Amino acid sequence: MKRVFGKVETVFNVAYLLAATVLGVLLLTGPFSSARFLSGVMIMVLVAGDAFHLVPRIRSIIEGDDEPYRIALGRGKQITSVTMTLFYVLLWHLGLILFDPIGHLGWTVLVYLSALIRVILCLMPGNRWTDRYPPVRWGIFRNVPFLVLGLMVAGLFFVYRENVRQMGPVWLAVTLSFAFYLPVVIFSNRQPKIGMLMLPKTLMYVWIAWMFLSL
Repeated sequence: MKRVFGKVETVFNVAYLLAATVLGVLLLTGPFSSARFLSGVMIMVLVAGDAFHLVPRIRSIIEGDDEPYRIALGRGKQITSVTMTLFYVLLWHLGLILFDPIGHLGWTVLVYLSALIRVILCLMPGNRWTDRYPPVRWGIFRNVPFLVLGLMVAGLFFVYRENVRQMGPVWLAVTLSFAFYLPVVIFSNRQPKIGMLMLPKTLMYVWIAWMFLSL
């Protein structure tokens, strides 16, 4: 079963990196608008960050041994955590471009504050990123401001979902991504199979990129 899932995960990860890269390039090279260009940058940041984790993950699965890649996997997760934070900051600004909400300054400050706290926590040595079993409590610590950031982004796109109809489901994609992600943060050390939830979480980002193609 583990071997079968490993093959499925490998194919999925390769397909995701390729698909997201293609979507990012299409957004950057298609008809120009500030929102479309920024969304392309956002997707390429996402792909670049995820590659730091997924490439060593793919290699470890193919070779059947993750120990030689443990440090690369740990640092890759750390880099991905930072770039995911930047992804949501960019998504917030895309919402500002699309909806031009009144009185957003205070919320924008909170977005940046949450992102800054998240990045600082990701850089703290207590995370022990390269350990085989990093401490769960640090995973919770660094994801509290990340959850706040995600909720604000989801809230923005939910409130103004009728303004740009083709972007209406973005709030749902963000909400589902966190619904899939948080159980992994809390329980994956004890129940590794829960890590499978990262697959549908990843699909939510592909869905978001696909929605921006309609701009």
